[in-house]
Amino acid sequence: MKTMFVTAASILALTSGALAADLPVITKAPPPAPVASAWDIAFGGLIASDYNFRGVSQSDRGPSVGAYFEPRFNITPNVQLYAGIGGYSVKLASDPAAEIDLYAGIRPTFGPLALDIGFLYYWYPRESQLFIDPTGTFLTTSPVGATGFWSLNDTDFWEIYGKATYTISDYVAVGGALYYAESWLNSGADGTFASANIKFTAPAGFLPSDVGAYVSAEVGHYWLGTATAFAPPFDVPDYLTWNAGIGFTYKVLTLDLRYYDTDLTPAECALVGGDPAAFYNGGTSRWCDATFIAKLSFDLTLASLR
Repeated sequence: MKTMFVTAASILALTSGALAADLPVITKAPPPAPVASAWDIAFGGLIASDYNFRGVSQSDRGPSVGAYFEPRFNITPNVQLYAGIGGYSVKLASDPAAEIDLYAGIRPTFGPLALDIGFLYYWYPRESQLFIDPTGTFLTTSPVGATGFWSLNDTDFWEIYGKATYTISDYVAVGGALYYAESWLNSGADGTFASANIKFTAPAGFLPSDVGAYVSAEVGHYWLGTATAFAPPFDVPDYLTWNAGIGFTYKVLTLDLRYYDTDLTPAECALVGGDPAAFYNGGTSRWCDATFIAKLSFDLTLASLR
């Protein structure tokens, strides 16, 4: 009887073990992988020893600060829509409170080729028009008895643009850009700016961790038409501009050290830039002279903070 009981117990134990081995092991399901949002926001800021725009100082060869805010939407991993607002401190002939850039566009990518096509509006709030006083000896904001005007009272204008960057390797990229304005600085002169650039990036491991470096250069040409908003109208000089520099990056920070120059004469520069000092300096301006500019900036996105 005892033997029968032991045998039955052994069979029950073996059978239970076999059934348990056949059953699936129930564990807690892993959390689903987070889905990357199609939306993102890029933002940043800068401080520079001079705000140089296509070879011409926009801050009277003095320091300038700037910032931008840019929402983005990825239609697909290779197509991005964006819109943004940026601002710079400036010191120009019409003495605006700032330069505000309003822009939007699309950035499609085809393998190593990245395109950027968009629209940009330059807004200069709170401008003041400069007039030549009745004696012709100084500039004033009063039109009473003026013999003429030096600056416009509204220099807002828009551009359409297309940019392309081709990444040859992890270390070399080349690119180009084309901008067109129907009325450059609201002067009535059409403006077309074309440029080409190249950038060499230091290979990983060349510098300490989180530190990067690059060398880049750009050459561009501005074709400008006749400024019909002035009396008498005048042809705005075309000109060539170029820059070259070196940059260092650390996480979200970039320090860019760059040389800028143009082929404009001081007299031509006065016509292009509208420098009020040219009225007192024999019609010449130094806003287009060769210059060295240091710029410290930061750039990041909301996605990078998550």
